[in-house]
Amino acid sequence: MRYLLSRRNVDVLSQVAWSSVLLAFDFDGTLAPIVADRTSASMRERTGKLLAKACALYPCAVISGRSQADVAARLGMAAVKYVVGNHGLEPGTALATFAAETARAAPLLREALAAVSGIDVEDKRYSLAIHYRRSRRKGDACAAIHEAVAGLPRPMRIVAGKQVVNVIPEGAPNKGDAVIQLRTLAGADTALYVGDDFTDEDVFTLDQPGRLLTVRIGASRSSAAAYFLRRQREIDTLLAKLSAVREKGERRA
Repeated sequence: MRYLLSRRNVDVLSQVAWSSVLLAFDFDGTLAPIVADRTSASMRERTGKLLAKACALYPCAVISGRSQADVAARLGMAAVKYVVGNHGLEPGTALATFAAETARAAPLLREALAAVSGIDVEDKRYSLAIHYRRSRRKGDACAAIHEAVAGLPRPMRIVAGKQVVNVIPEGAPNKGDAVIQLRTLAGADTALYVGDDFTDEDVFTLDQPGRLLTVRIGASRSSAAAYFLRRQREIDTLLAKLSAVREKGERRA
């Protein structure tokens, strides 16, 4: 894992900016800081302005675990071309099937976890997010969630997150699928993707040499991302540099 904003990697950003590229970002922990109350998550004003500028220069996408409508409402004035929710499956095909599977699982999980304090089951229609941030015994809460999901009559995919367990229908598209599809829709040769969480590993682990540059917020030995930013605030620096290099190239042209 290499630090993307180091001097030795200046050429990497230049190559990205001068290529036919799709810029794609996760939302929570990437474009917006992680907050205790998920309903209050928002981009800083500067980030919003920089994202809007990047959207005027590149095709941009936001691929979030939130529902599509939820994340779209948090993007302010940025004209993001592609907004994808529910970890890559919304919008898409088979949504009625995914909704039905999620609707069957939700009450069963709520019943199974009713006695576990500090747990909140968030229903996003096509997937569930079981939050345990408020639990005083987080290890026990996480174990109880995994046990409850394993006991469902139909298997569901579990994707861990930051004090949350995401429960997704088996066979549903993931963030990696979304990046590949959006790169094609945008007519781009390459894509740059920035994320911060376990769900973003579905992108980071893609074998796409020369066609995908992956960036993680925060260095991690266990992550498959090629590059990292040290902290979430550095997304502003990255956006600013990408816009500056693209504008410089357009002036030369």
